[in-house]
Amino acid sequence: MARAITHNAEQHQFEWVEDGTLCVLVYTLEADVMTISYTGVPEVVGARGIAAELTQFALGTARAKGWKVRPVCSYAAAYVRRHSEYQELVV
Repeated sequence: MARAITHNAEQHQFEWVEDGTLCVLVYTLEADVMTISYTGVPEVVGARGIAAELTQFALGTARAKGWKVRPVCSYAAAYVRRHSEYQELVV
């Protein structure tokens, strides 16, 4: 299922609400480098693929905007390692 994730640029995060629970991927942006610092999916809505979709959406946004990516969040770093199509984005 594709979720309609939103990019809250003001808060520097990507968001999805699942069953009333906010899930986020938080980043900073400096000199066209998106540093992904945190992927938060509360346990009550875990194991539904939400973190993967948030990460995929964030990486797609970075690609579309011409940004590079520094995945310091352990989940995002593992996701990028598993998906070679995003390797060219990593600094």
